[in-house]
Amino acid sequence: MIAFLDLKKINHRFNGEFQEAIKEVLKSGWYILGEQGKAFEREFSAYCGVKYSLGCANGLDALNLAIRALGFGVGDEIIVPANTYIASILAITHNGCTPVFVEPNLQTYNIDVERVESAITSCTKAIMVVHLYGQVVEMQPIWDLAQKYNLKIIEDCAQAHGAMYQGRKVGALGDIGGFSFYPGKNLGALGDGGCVVGNDEALMQKIRALGNYGSFIKYENLYVGLNSRLDELQAAFLNIKLKTLDEDNNRRREIARYYREKINNACIILPKCVSEEGHVWHLFVVRCERRDRLQKYLKDKGIETLIHYPIPPHKQQAYKQYSALSLPITEKIHNEVLSLPISPVMSDEEVEVVVEAINGFRG
Repeated sequence: MIAFLDLKKINHRFNGEFQEAIKEVLKSGWYILGEQGKAFEREFSAYCGVKYSLGCANGLDALNLAIRALGFGVGDEIIVPANTYIASILAITHNGCTPVFVEPNLQTYNIDVERVESAITSCTKAIMVVHLYGQVVEMQPIWDLAQKYNLKIIEDCAQAHGAMYQGRKVGALGDIGGFSFYPGKNLGALGDGGCVVGNDEALMQKIRALGNYGSFIKYENLYVGLNSRLDELQAAFLNIKLKTLDEDNNRRREIARYYREKINNACIILPKCVSEEGHVWHLFVVRCERRDRLQKYLKDKGIETLIHYPIPPHKQQAYKQYSALSLPITEKIHNEVLSLPISPVMSDEEVEVVVEAINGFRG
């Protein structure tokens, strides 16, 4: 079986360094908000090209903290792509805000920048851009709209660690950004983890407190905060893996390039890559009208695939108040997408097997 993502093989490469990191953390006797966390925050800030990086418990909390720190709440609207993972929407509604769903571009799967302006109202406070599947959003029109309407830009960078736009990495393209370090991400921990990045010192200090029960000083609480902190072990693991992130992303690009050059099947719609540096291929997502049949066919051939995502947010039971929305492009995407195996540890032989199998699919 060709695994969709072999996390054991990915992390085995760092086994020796991980063991040393564990010893260091145990020796220190400090497990939360210690030197490992500070070291990772420094390194990740430098990597992203921002002044501040603040570790938190997961990617959802990163977005939740960002919105809370910006002071948005009931009655405020945040524009968001309709086909994103539900975490983007949860962060908005957790803060009492209203998500305003905008259809994606059917070629890139990112928010259709040409549809954003018509969604702006007097209640709009921010645009949340989601660099979906690892491809950066076309940011120039978003920057122009944010300036024109005095809006904040929140980046959901959960799938795009290291992707670049006009020479800048994601996380440095908006007012504030949130990352996930879920194990399957391009930069993945060995458990949950996340961080918020940005350049506004006052805002980031507020986020630091919000993630620590609303407190700078123990037992003195300035805000109604959360308990959302990146533990020392995960920070240590992430700092080790950060060193090879660009190399791993380049391997993903190689595989994606081979897929796009060699898959030749009229039943399969291949993803569009706008620019080489702008896509880190967290997921390689194809579309097929007979998606379920394709997935079963590949399973029978010993190839594991996943669907990201079978149900769009507005059709989830949790958000049934939005179920009547007309979002045909989003629904088409969710009915047709299938993610193929892609990872930095896939062999050339495995990639060739996937291509051969797909080219043999007859629907």
